[in-house]
Amino acid sequence: MTLIPDDKRYFRIGEAARIVGAEPSVLRYWENEFPQLKPRRADSKQRTYRRKDLELLLEIKHLLYSEKMTIEGARRRLKEKRGVSEENKFIIKEIKEELEKILQLLKAT
Repeated sequence: MTLIPDDKRYFRIGEAARIVGAEPSVLRYWENEFPQLKPRRADSKQRTYRRKDLELLLEIKHLLYSEKMTIEGARRRLKEKRGVSEENKFIIKEIKEELEKILQLLKAT
């Protein structure tokens, strides 16, 4: 497994490419193909990748190279995974609201 350095917050495209094990042109291509991948741009207009971007890049690489998925298949898998995450956020919000109601009831007694 590839390790992402803990001592940095942002990575330029060359650094990201070395960590992921892919050419910078491949990362730029994936950026066009996967809407979830949105590296920020520095003032110099150079792409800067965050830890979560690198984790996503590694996941994309795994889906394409290890699981032999097509771009469309990998895109669909990531979308399905994201849908579960959004559903979990909604459930957590509902639980939090219920707990706040319980807390208010307890304070009233």
